[in-house]
Amino acid sequence: MSSFNDFFYGLDLSHLSTGSIIFFIICLLLVVGFEFINGFHDTANAVATVIYTKSLKPFHAVLLSGSLNFLGVLFGGIAVAIGIIKLLPLQEFISIEIDEKIVIIISLLLSAIFWNLFTWYFGIPCSSSHTLIGAILGIGIAFRYFHGGEGINVDKALDIGYSLLLSPVFGFSMAILLIYVMIRFFGLKKLFKYKPKKTSPPKAVRATLIATCSLVSFFHGSNDGQKGVGLLLVVLMTFIPASFLVNPKIDEPAFKSDLYQVEKVLQQNSKDNVSFQTVLLQVQELKTLQNVTKQSIEQKSSIRVKLNTLHKSVSNILKEEHRYANASDKKVLKEAKSKLEDYISFAPTWALLLISLSLGIGTMVGYQRIVKTIGEKIGKVHLTYGQGAASEIIAAITIGLSSNLGLPVSTTHVLSSAIAGSMVATGGVKNLQQKTIKNIALAWVLTLPVTIILAIVFYAVFKWIFVG
Repeated sequence: MSSFNDFFYGLDLSHLSTGSIIFFIICLLLVVGFEFINGFHDTANAVATVIYTKSLKPFHAVLLSGSLNFLGVLFGGIAVAIGIIKLLPLQEFISIEIDEKIVIIISLLLSAIFWNLFTWYFGIPCSSSHTLIGAILGIGIAFRYFHGGEGINVDKALDIGYSLLLSPVFGFSMAILLIYVMIRFFGLKKLFKYKPKKTSPPKAVRATLIATCSLVSFFHGSNDGQKGVGLLLVVLMTFIPASFLVNPKIDEPAFKSDLYQVEKVLQQNSKDNVSFQTVLLQVQELKTLQNVTKQSIEQKSSIRVKLNTLHKSVSNILKEEHRYANASDKKVLKEAKSKLEDYISFAPTWALLLISLSLGIGTMVGYQRIVKTIGEKIGKVHLTYGQGAASEIIAAITIGLSSNLGLPVSTTHVLSSAIAGSMVATGGVKNLQQKTIKNIALAWVLTLPVTIILAIVFYAVFKWIFVG
């Protein structure tokens, strides 16, 4: 029994009313639904190349991709998930009534799910990342209108906006460059000639295509899957904030020891340094806390903000290497930065498993519509071995780097752009199917404004019905 409780730590619904428990289950199912749809909507991009080059049969391709998406969520870290949380004004969000929080969560999720299903039905490779970010922005705008305050973390929104904007450009241009290198320096021109559908690729090419599909699938899990983890954490902070605002497994003596080490370094280096002195005050304020995990919800919300502020301050200090007296000081601050992040950036194992399963199973369902668009309709010719390999390599690198930086990117945008780049590299702009490119571009352009408007409308309607 104790091992069961340890696994589902923090999942205590005993203080909730029956109505709140029902809405908690609804929100949980909507998160699972969003991630399931994300699986068959976005992951089709990863399997398109191996299916259309006859490297793997569809069943084997989606089984491989689904398994690696599952592993990507489990072992890909949670930096992207925390980035999603940081978009919302968490401290203000926690302070409002539970009915209002439920309206916000349901409006956000329904907006993203509706647009994902709409674009999937018409076979348009649209980004689940864009739908989610647009829905969050819409909720932020509505929240600010009705409640005042920030509404949205503008700095984080800009970081994510740049990431989503630049990653397709990077994918398009890098695919062209990689194909040039493959042909010019490695003499692989024959890989870019279309083969009949019944022709299997050479063993080395097949192995490369399977490997790149595997990498894209894993990194899709580590990036897109983490968006589902972020949404689930928002739901948990909404219904059970006492357990999930601050890591319930904080070792308080170790916590105080970490703060003491940081304080010591700052005191040694803070002479005539105003920024160090400011951070020193932040540390000393946190040191006075007692029984961190047993504080009230309002106090935990405040502690989370203070820990996040201190984490940012230590990160900024680490950029100023010339101010250190010795290398050991820098090491202490690096270790403290990592531990400070663990106190507020965490996800229970059961949550990771739930999202992993949702994304992995979703990958194995409904992929055909998007695969056909990726494989046949971006270019005027079928995807070749070389185009598939080059596109997947660029997509894997781009998504992997973004996950490491904690920035959400669109697998759909990156891979579609890379494939478009590969078509241009081998046949010029005339090699692109203009109708498909226009449809994809239209979906890209419309996704943010449509999901923003949907979120605002859903919020206003549900608020009027359930809150008044």
